[in-house]
Amino acid sequence: MSDIIQLLPESVANQIAAGEVVQRPASAVKELMENAIDAGANKIQLILKDAGKALIQVIDNGCGMSVTDARMCFERHATSKVRKAEDLFAIRTMGFRGEAMASIAAIAQVEMKTRRHEDELGTLIEIEGATVTKQEPVATPEGTSICIKNLFFNTPARRNFLKSNPAEMRHVIDEFQRISLANPAIAFSLHHDGLEIFRLPSSALKQRIVHLFGNNYNERLIPVEEETTIINLKGFIGKPQFAKKTRGEQFFFVNNRFIKDAYLNHAVNKAYEELLAEDNFPLYVLFIDIDPAKIDVNVHPTKTEIKYLDEKSIYAIIHSAVKRSLGRFNISPTIDFDQETAFSGMISPKSLDEIVPPSISFNPDFNPFSEEKSPERAERGFTAFRSGENREQSTKNWGSLYEIANHNPVEQVAMELPGNGPDDKYAPVQKQLMQLHNKYIISQIKSGLMLIDQQAAHERILYERFSLHLEDRKGASQQSLFPQTVTLSPNDYELAKSLLDDIKSLGFEVREFGKNTLVIEGIPVDLGSNQINETQLFEHLIEGFKNSQQELRLDKRDALARSMARNSAIKSGVVLGQEEMNMLIEQLFACKAPNFSISGKPVIQTMSLTELDKKFDK
Repeated sequence: MSDIIQLLPESVANQIAAGEVVQRPASAVKELMENAIDAGANKIQLILKDAGKALIQVIDNGCGMSVTDARMCFERHATSKVRKAEDLFAIRTMGFRGEAMASIAAIAQVEMKTRRHEDELGTLIEIEGATVTKQEPVATPEGTSICIKNLFFNTPARRNFLKSNPAEMRHVIDEFQRISLANPAIAFSLHHDGLEIFRLPSSALKQRIVHLFGNNYNERLIPVEEETTIINLKGFIGKPQFAKKTRGEQFFFVNNRFIKDAYLNHAVNKAYEELLAEDNFPLYVLFIDIDPAKIDVNVHPTKTEIKYLDEKSIYAIIHSAVKRSLGRFNISPTIDFDQETAFSGMISPKSLDEIVPPSISFNPDFNPFSEEKSPERAERGFTAFRSGENREQSTKNWGSLYEIANHNPVEQVAMELPGNGPDDKYAPVQKQLMQLHNKYIISQIKSGLMLIDQQAAHERILYERFSLHLEDRKGASQQSLFPQTVTLSPNDYELAKSLLDDIKSLGFEVREFGKNTLVIEGIPVDLGSNQINETQLFEHLIEGFKNSQQELRLDKRDALARSMARNSAIKSGVVLGQEEMNMLIEQLFACKAPNFSISGKPVIQTMSLTELDKKFDK
């Protein structure tokens, strides 16, 4: 029997390695930008076409490479960072394995131009599928320019698994944000299909956060700084009131390397424990500086996971530092024992001068016992009160109050819920209903009483309605009197563009308007005539969509319908009139699944007369 174990050909080995290192265009972007940072660049440009599928170009003004280094950088495990095994425990650079360039060259067409500062000419190298097709001297600026064209051109199966351009672009923006946050002193720019997405000048960390996420983030940030013998911690956290229901603005950096760590994330969230609801996530950008000998960064191919020697101490330091910052900037609830609370609400003497006494107007000829109507009272529909006949007449109806108290005046026509038996819950069509704590609607039914959660009921109604609009693409729109502009983060803008057709199906009239900005010219008719903040509604729609997809892994349209229903429904605490309650119930029982909310929780609860009698020991 012949031997069956053989060495893999170099080209196949490189393609296998590429599968670990380069999963999508964003992976290649990360590797190239980190190489540019390691080269000492203070200006880095990223240029993309088709979200990186057709072209990824990174241009830097770093140290450049010699002819030999330019050729060697495409060999597997060729690196300038590691000479011996001990060096793995003293790494402060981004790349060090020497796999990235070889892996990229194995699955793309690569063109590299590079020149050192001391050289007159640079080097041009072209590679296709790990094979060098051209190498020659070239006139080029100092630094390095690398073009990656047609990613996965020789592995079509991998290319077919790539997502849509907007989805892949969001991954690229994620990587771009992480790298630019970690290096605020470096100027970055990002262009996609000829449009400028980012232009970030060299700045301090706070300005970099604001440039990336928007000017409104300037007021949301709280500084954090802590120096210990174990770690040095610095950065910014977000004020609790600006927390979001989706993750995505949480950044940990260890020695300037972005990492994902659920354990350390828990330390931050625990510091917010009494300030945030469970499903809210605060913003934070935190940098941990630690001795490289006390961590191991070589535990994951993408180097986003790290092992620590003293994990529990790091947890405690982060938790206490964040909590202290929240308290220092008067975010955490505190008790000031030095303040006399009895005087804290008093008016200052200075403000007394500003008090204006109210003016009173009266009619000196007004006679309360006159039978004639005063003009004012006549206008309001009041009659003058008379001591004789009217007083006697007004007391005649007192007894009816007791009649009403002992008699339920609700008239109803009970009809069975779809799918339920005759003795189960009933849906009344009523002339009178009662609202309990502006949260539940109470109704009498044949067998007892019924409680309806008004918010859950309206969410169910709107969800089924919006789902239908998305299916038949016929959501009606009402024109806004004044069109509103909404500026989103680059990531959310890419997401909104990918959803634009479906958003229009819901009844929105939206169009693109410049950099990361949309114009809302109309909103769905289903939202009614209430005063609606179109901008806020649209932002919540995008945020809710991300949350639905993250938590439930829903299909795109279903997630959009859920988000729209949740953000548009009447909330607990809203006062409803009789007509509104009746309409709500009628629409609820016209739904396909009136019993359950879009979260799968009950919308309706019933209590039979027998249960009520038991509570009164009857």
